[in-house]
Amino acid sequence: MKKTVTTFAKAKASGEKLTMLTAYDYSTAKLMDEAGVDSILVGDSLGNVVLGYEDTVSVTMEDMIHHGAAVARGAKEALVVIDMPFMSYQTSVYDAVVNAGRLMKEGRANAVKLEGGVEVAPQIKAITQAGIPVCAHIGLTPQSINAFGGFKVQGKTEAAAQKLIDDALVVQDAGAFAVVLECVPEKLATLVTEKLDIPTIGIGAGNGCDGQVLVYADMLGMFSDFTPKFVKRFAETGAMMKQGFEQYIKEVKEGTYPSAEHTYAIADDVIEKLY
Repeated sequence: MKKTVTTFAKAKASGEKLTMLTAYDYSTAKLMDEAGVDSILVGDSLGNVVLGYEDTVSVTMEDMIHHGAAVARGAKEALVVIDMPFMSYQTSVYDAVVNAGRLMKEGRANAVKLEGGVEVAPQIKAITQAGIPVCAHIGLTPQSINAFGGFKVQGKTEAAAQKLIDDALVVQDAGAFAVVLECVPEKLATLVTEKLDIPTIGIGAGNGCDGQVLVYADMLGMFSDFTPKFVKRFAETGAMMKQGFEQYIKEVKEGTYPSAEHTYAIADDVIEKLY
């Protein structure tokens, strides 16, 4: 049964933890969906993980639509949320609604996610009024990494902590059905979670959130350019993949692959007539 924003609301009310993982392709999304994840986020982290960029700033609408549609084809039950990339919503409320609509129509999203608090509340309100569910994202917002001066924990001072609480309440009032809290001290994230009626999804925000999200390539040990403190490796898939690649190369070089069991036969008399 397809999970929806109502699934998120019910989970918050019942105290059931929500699970979210990123995915960027059909095959990975299909595996996650079969495993029973609640939501798949087509994150603009694809800039780092898939496209090899140093940040998420260079990711385009076309990138998000292309990968989002692939994920949507593999996710039969999970709620598919697609990130709105840098400058697809900051420029105006009009642009935000148009681009959110493209992610829904062309990317086959069930919801969109955008970064920011008070500053993007008008965009969140307009998008939701257009019938498009919005997941907010506050704390460390990677699209603003140049303004932050690097990947740093957010909300550590009284003023910054109060700003985070204010942002959370504002995005809720604007109509967001959930909010991602990234790189926020655990006690602050727990306080925000208690104050909100909508669920919080933590990433580097401790266990007091209503749910968790991780980049799948991080939690499977497939992406090693950098590993945030909050990442736990649930499997060493990267090492297994590398071992498989090395074994393939070895067997091809030695001539042991493909063997008879991996080849197709033809009658000898047919071959003889070709000489």
